Amino acid sequence: MYLVAGLGNKGARYAYTRHNIGYLVVDRFADRCSIALERKVFGCIVGKDARQGIVLAKPDTFMNLSGGPVSSIVGWAGVPREQIIVVHDDMDMEFGRIKIRWNGGDGGHKGVRSIAETLGSPFFYRIKVGIGRDPVMAPEDYVLSRFPKGCLGELSEILDRVADAIHTFIHEGKEKAMNMYNRV
Repeated sequence: MYLVAGLGNKGARYAYTRHNIGYLVVDRFADRCSIALERKVFGCIVGKDARQGIVLAKPDTFMNLSGGPVSSIVGWAGVPREQIIVVHDDMDMEFGRIKIRWNGGDGGHKGVRSIAETLGSPFFYRIKVGIGRDPVMAPEDYVLSRFPKGCLGELSEILDRVADAIHTFIHEGKEKAMNMYNRV
């Protein structure tokens, strides 16, 4: 069983903000795999397909409290650490870049920090999705700002690429996914 957890902030106020790109990726992947995200389990909006061996989760909380719900889903679904994939935004990568990584620090990302603390370990996979940085705007304001309408087409392509990366990771292996998608 694989767990794909997309990070974001709950509520309409945060929909389509840069910090919610993890939610958007999980929604896109769910559509592709025909997995309905309709159950609320342990503080997450969850979809599960036992036949495909996939659990999708969006913690229904604020970003910095993601750890409790994700940790509960890991236990509930019996997912081993090497099959946990956390999808989140990264301001230190240019918009649209994808990086798949095992272990490591949280890079200042409070959602990733919360998950590592609650699991008691940083040993899980992360798919970082670059959202870029605004040199003028404060980081906390930038991540909570919405994507401009002019880049929604590009955003849709990025969501497709990340969904492809997750599919490759699960069905063809993590090494292949990392080799294909960690390129600049």
